[in-house]
Amino acid sequence: MQWAPFRQTILSGAIMKNRLFPLILILSLWSVTSCNSQNAQSPRHTEPTDRQPAVAGQFYPAEREQLQTMLHQLFSRAVPPKHLKNVIAIISPHAGYPYSGEVAASSFNQIDPEKEYENIFILGPSHHIGFEGASLYSQGNFVTPLGTVKVNTRLARELIRKHKFLSDRVDAHQSEHSIEVQLPFLQTVMKKDFRIVPVVVGSGSAEMYAQIAEALRPYLNSRNLFVISTDFSHYPAYADAVTVDKATGDAVLTNSPGNLMKTVRANAQKNIPNLATSMCGLSGVLTLLYMTQDNPLVTYTAIQYKNSGDADPGLRQQVVGYHAITVSLQERAAGGGFSLTEKEKGDLLRIARTALDEYLQDRRLPEIDASILSETITAKCGAFVTLTQNGQLRGCIGRFDASEPLYKVVQQMSVAAATEDPRFDPVEARELNKLEIEISVLTPLRRIHSIDEIEMGKHGIYLRKGLRSGTFLPQVATDTHWTKEEFLGHCAQDKAGLGWNGWKDAEIYVYEAIVFSEKEVLKH
Repeated sequence: MQWAPFRQTILSGAIMKNRLFPLILILSLWSVTSCNSQNAQSPRHTEPTDRQPAVAGQFYPAEREQLQTMLHQLFSRAVPPKHLKNVIAIISPHAGYPYSGEVAASSFNQIDPEKEYENIFILGPSHHIGFEGASLYSQGNFVTPLGTVKVNTRLARELIRKHKFLSDRVDAHQSEHSIEVQLPFLQTVMKKDFRIVPVVVGSGSAEMYAQIAEALRPYLNSRNLFVISTDFSHYPAYADAVTVDKATGDAVLTNSPGNLMKTVRANAQKNIPNLATSMCGLSGVLTLLYMTQDNPLVTYTAIQYKNSGDADPGLRQQVVGYHAITVSLQERAAGGGFSLTEKEKGDLLRIARTALDEYLQDRRLPEIDASILSETITAKCGAFVTLTQNGQLRGCIGRFDASEPLYKVVQQMSVAAATEDPRFDPVEARELNKLEIEISVLTPLRRIHSIDEIEMGKHGIYLRKGLRSGTFLPQVATDTHWTKEEFLGHCAQDKAGLGWNGWKDAEIYVYEAIVFSEKEVLKH
């Protein structure tokens, strides 16, 4: 198959609208850098203008009855609902339905069909127009063969007015399929009326995606839904796609934009034949990760993986990968009854000690039989591990996100505290018997709007402003005897790099910690 002519055929709409389309493998993100000359702002429309279907008859049937039949078939083959609570985002592919439709249906199957969302934000990459920032469609509604989908034009215009990196350029939406192909799935699944906020995310830096995330973060809650439109690997052979897509999908599941960017770069350096990209909707996925990365209530769940070779084995020499992934919010409130027994504390301390011993001596992490551990310490939770030597700090590293079981976080953070804390030289094996391990298991972050809510010695603080952040554990206030202003000032200056008064215009979160050490629990 000649890819360039094939793409042109799809773009020109030459496929007859009533024909089945066995060759629609997917239009994906080929480089938009060549389109950067098209950065001029598109004309504003003074009258409402509904966005008409651009790829009906190409990516999916243009006739209502045929489209309904195809969607029914796709949902019948899809992964059934897992009944995850509080799904706030899904990642769904945007290819031709014969190839990616089953995986897309598996994503949409995880949404509560009876829920009345205030808004459904749909983020897709720009395949045709090169521009920085993001474009929100604010001129009218979206039309599909199944009917009209309402757009919250008021909210779209409000966001554009508030943020200079958001625009309303119509040309970014006119031919773009990444948002359009998601709509028939929503129209099929949702039992209640809904309205969308269509967002085409252009090219840009990590800082730009972080800014877009900051603009959208206030809407990331159980009252709204985010649909992130992306395909994964483009054009490697089937086996290579499976390997690359697993690495990329696993990186997404860590809830870390840094891990995802690192994985995408690593994939590119492997010189895999025909691999054009690891993820065509990287811009939207990074935006989502920047919204969720520091939220310990967030859980990413893998639902399904396939690639186009699964739909057509004859095309396994060059395939495109698809993942269905959900993002949900845990219901556990801050301090909401989470506790650890003395045995569970001892188990976690022994896991930390064994990890340190084996890694520092043999550079490997021991295998852990999770079946013998309690449900509490196999639950997903954040934690910090602190190492001291003769009463002096020797290393401290942790994580807030609740994307992995607590025992795994403790194991990983024990090694990280010994080897990755930039303030100290790495711990050597000869120091092992001199180290004292302390673990701080964290409750979820809770944003506050007055420092009067901070209880010194009970609350840890987490400050965030833009891409900068820093934290102090609750015990820091006890150990230092600082005033509340000193606690905040040192965190802003020493941890977040915001300056002494930087906390005054930063987001402030508090959390509690269950703190225990070897000396207390294991009687060393």
